[in-house]
Amino acid sequence: MSRGPRVATPPTKPVASHRELASRLTGWLLGRPFVTSSYAISRWLFLRALGVIFLAAFLSLGCQVRGLIGHAGILPVDRLMAALRQAYDGSGIGIDRFRLVPTLSWLSSSDRLLGFECVAGVALAIALALGLVQRWALVLLWVLYLSLVVVGREFFAFQWDNLLLETGLLAAFLAPAGWQARRSVTRTAPALALWLPRLLLFKLMLSSGCVKLTSGDSSWHALTALAYHYQTQPLPTWPAWFANRLPLWWHRLSCAAMFAIELGAPWLIFSPRRLRHLGCALMVGLQALILLTGNYAFFNLLTLGLCLLLLDDAFWRRWLPAAWFHRLGVDTPETAPSARHCRSVAAVAVVFVPISLAQVLASAGVRPAALGPVTAVDAWLSPIRTINGYGLFAVMTTERNEIIVEGSRDGSTWLPYAFKHKPGDVQHRPAFVAPHQPRLDWQMWFAALGSYRDNRWFVSFCVRLLQGSPAVSRLLAHDPFAGQPPRYVRAELYRYDFTESAERRASGAWWTQTRLGQYLPPISLANLR
Repeated sequence: MSRGPRVATPPTKPVASHRELASRLTGWLLGRPFVTSSYAISRWLFLRALGVIFLAAFLSLGCQVRGLIGHAGILPVDRLMAALRQAYDGSGIGIDRFRLVPTLSWLSSSDRLLGFECVAGVALAIALALGLVQRWALVLLWVLYLSLVVVGREFFAFQWDNLLLETGLLAAFLAPAGWQARRSVTRTAPALALWLPRLLLFKLMLSSGCVKLTSGDSSWHALTALAYHYQTQPLPTWPAWFANRLPLWWHRLSCAAMFAIELGAPWLIFSPRRLRHLGCALMVGLQALILLTGNYAFFNLLTLGLCLLLLDDAFWRRWLPAAWFHRLGVDTPETAPSARHCRSVAAVAVVFVPISLAQVLASAGVRPAALGPVTAVDAWLSPIRTINGYGLFAVMTTERNEIIVEGSRDGSTWLPYAFKHKPGDVQHRPAFVAPHQPRLDWQMWFAALGSYRDNRWFVSFCVRLLQGSPAVSRLLAHDPFAGQPPRYVRAELYRYDFTESAERRASGAWWTQTRLGQYLPPISLANLR
């Protein structure tokens, strides 16, 4: 019997095992390069924007650091380090002191080192902005900024200081290696390196909304917080005066919109392209409005920089000249990241993601027992201030108190000291000062919320005025004693409110001033001995 032609059957493709599928997924997450026309331009812009922000931060610190924490400053670093050495030596704490207080001030606590750190920070920030040695520049910027903030105590206890540290370290894994990054977009980073800053943005925005709801503050729950915010925030801008005049229904509507953005828009980070771009637009709009009405150093700029990583190259092609893409090498075939780089990013993610999850849940008032070990690791790493929880204005301040510091030579005639940016003279128009942060002015706002007994730094500040410290005097706008220190210093407490429209037209004043009483009784060097 003859047989018909034999039909060849295609080979059966073997079914991948669970281990093989996990390996493929891991390889995709860690090693998959950014495909052409993906996020090359956003990466390029983000790293350079971060360089400009670091530049602003170090320039701002450079003109204040000696008056704040120098030898003749308000909270001298040399005294702090001497006390820490004595305490740690007495307790038998050895190398762990460098984790508890990670600062170069262990090597030297001189003003010269403080100045060098600021100058070096400026130089490295310029290099980062110009695309030079970006990965190493970010690592060294992180080291220098951490070294300064951990010894700055009250003057460096701001969430944007922590945010800059966290962003800077994560950005180091997104930055290209090598000396020059002009065409660095052809050298890709692991996909996970893009997602870590995105997750930071998610944590920042969502936590900011959650803490307002879980704090129990009635003004947030009633959507009336913005009726107080514009005039009670630490350093308002002049548009805040106009925003404060808006009707209550508008403030409530704005507050509801803010909650919608802070609680809803972060989830769009994980959505398809168009929804992700919508989330980006909402978050950018919120940050722009905050920038318009308040001075929050580089916080808003840093958040805007993180938003850049939500926009792909297809978006930029619609708005930027085609020559940009050719010059940056976006159309050049990409090379894969190194295996060592992938492993480094994975190691960071193993620590960053669980801790960030626990921090977001804590901001929502949820603390699962299962995350106890994660919380313990978070506590151990907390001195490094690089994986942080966030949430500004959890409780809204409903009244604005201001401290007016005065000096006298005879105990009867008192002359006020003028600060550079905080409200004092009622005729002085609130100004734009961000991304610079006048840290003494900011701390004066916090001091007015309590008493001088709760703010020992404030007493130290007054003592420096009695001593005539030039470094501290440079933090002020005007010294009424022309460098010759007074014999007595005191502080009075006033309530400040924005003026009504008719009063501002008539008098030109931006504020009204009502005396509440004495904040600090007269002190002199003689009665402090």
